[in-house]
Amino acid sequence: MPTYAPSRATDAPAHPAHASQLHVAGELLSLLRDATTEPRPDPQLEALTLAVAADLPVLLWGEPGIGKTAALTQLAAALDLPLTTVIASVHEPSDFSGLPIVGDDPAQQGVPMAPPDWAVRLVRAGRGLLFLDELSTAPPAVQAALLRLVLERRIGSLQLPPGVRIVAAANPRSSAADGWELSPPLANRFVHLQWTHDHEVVVRGLGGTWPRATLPRLDPEKLAEAVDFARRAVCGLLAARPGLVHRLPNSEARRGGPWPSPRSWEMTLCLIAFATAAGSSREVLSLLVRGTVGDGPGLELLAGLDRMDLPDPEVLLADPAGADLPERGDLRQAVLDGVVEAVRKRPDRSRWDAAWALLVRAVETGAPDLVVVPANTLASLRQEDWDVPAAIERLAGVVSLSRRADHAAARSAVVTKAGR
Repeated sequence: MPTYAPSRATDAPAHPAHASQLHVAGELLSLLRDATTEPRPDPQLEALTLAVAADLPVLLWGEPGIGKTAALTQLAAALDLPLTTVIASVHEPSDFSGLPIVGDDPAQQGVPMAPPDWAVRLVRAGRGLLFLDELSTAPPAVQAALLRLVLERRIGSLQLPPGVRIVAAANPRSSAADGWELSPPLANRFVHLQWTHDHEVVVRGLGGTWPRATLPRLDPEKLAEAVDFARRAVCGLLAARPGLVHRLPNSEARRGGPWPSPRSWEMTLCLIAFATAAGSSREVLSLLVRGTVGDGPGLELLAGLDRMDLPDPEVLLADPAGADLPERGDLRQAVLDGVVEAVRKRPDRSRWDAAWALLVRAVETGAPDLVVVPANTLASLRQEDWDVPAAIERLAGVVSLSRRADHAAARSAVVTKAGR
C-alpha cells in the first residue's frame, strides 16, 4: 500500500497562525466598537434620564433592533452604574418572589425566601441599573411575581438599596416572540416611553459619535417652587375632572399601557416637579406625562399647565404698555378673555381704559382677529359716564373688517345652499 509523506503545511503547527489571525480580528472588532459621545438634544433620552433621576420604573417600548438595549448600556456607563440585565421571560416566578429555603427549625423560624444571585450582587454594590429585558414575553405568572420587585424593590426577604434604578424594555405584542399583553397592575407601575429611532442620530452614531446621557441638573433654588407647581397642576385638574382620578381602559391592549390611577398621578406629580426644577422642554414633559397617565388625561394636564403660566390679568391691567402677551394664539385669546372678565367683575373707568390699551397692544404684536370677541365684550361693559377712549378708533377697522368677513361668509353659505 502506498504511503504519503505529509506536506510542509501539515508538518507546521497551525495554532500560532490561527491565534495571530484571531488577534488581528480582535483588534478590528475593538476599532469597530470604539465610539465617543457628545452632548446632543435628544428628547426621549432626556425623558429617560429624568425618570431615572426621579427613581421611577421606566418601560421602553420599541420594535426589535431599535436600540433599546444599547441605550440602556450607554446610560449605565454614562451614569457610572453597574448594569444588571435580567431576561424576564426565561425566569420562573420564584426567581423574583424568592426561593423557599428550609432551615434548621422551620416551625420556629419559618421558611425564608432566598433571593437570586443578581439581587444579592446589587445589594452588595449598593447601587446599579437593573434592566428587565423582553418584558412583553414574560407569561402572566412571571408578571405577577414582578409586581413587588417593581413597586417595592423587594425580592423575597431582600430589599434593594435606594441606589438601584429599574428600567425595562418590551416589544409590541405584534413583534414580540410569543408575546403577551402586560397585566394592568404591572403596566400601571411604569413610566411608558415609546422608543423610536432618529435618522440623524443613527447615522452619526454609526459614524462613531452617539448622544451622551446625562442626569438633569436640578436648580436647588427651584425645588420648593417646582413641588408647589406640580401639586397645583395635578390637584387642579383632578378637582375639575374627578373622573380622571382612576380610569381603567376597556381594551386589553390599552390596559397594558399608561392609564390614570392614584398611583400614576403620584408619579406624574413627581415627574412634573423634576422637569420644572430641571428646566426641561415641553416636549420632554409631554413624553413623560403622556407616558404615565395616557394621551387623553396627559394632554388635558399639559393644557392646564399652559394656562397656569399665563400672566395675571391684574398685572396686565396695571401696565398694559409693558404687557408681555403669549405668542400662541389660543393662549393669547385666553389672556385677553381673562382681562375682559376681570374688568367685568370689577368695573372701573381706569381699568376699562387699560383693557382697551391692552387690546391695541395685542393687535400690534399679533393676529388682529384675536381681539374681535374681547373688543365686542369690552364695549358692552361701557357705562354712560365713560368717554370712548381713543384706542377704540384704532380697533374699529379690525372689528368692522371681521364683521364684513362674517357677513360675506354667511352670504356665501346662503348662495351655496340655494344652489343645491
